[in-house]
Amino acid sequence: MTTPASDSITMFGADWCIDCRRTKKQLDELGIEYTYVDLMTDPAAADVAKDISGRTNIPVVVYPDSSHHVEPSNADVESKLRELALI
Repeated sequence: MTTPASDSITMFGADWCIDCRRTKKQLDELGIEYTYVDLMTDPAAADVAKDISGRTNIPVVVYPDSSHHVEPSNADVESKLRELALI
């Protein structure tokens, strides 16, 4: 089971999820290093994502400051990355 590292970004998602693919593409295009947890290959990680967010929606993006987004818009992600001085 994968738990988020406290000094990096972790994204919980699945390839069938349109929002997950969009957020993953955004992080890739911005050159952000992150850990991708594929809930299809690590189903137990879905419980970790749910414990973090309190919901079953994905993606769940966990930031180095321990905050998180659930199903974030591109603007939400960009705003948080700027706040953390990652972009």
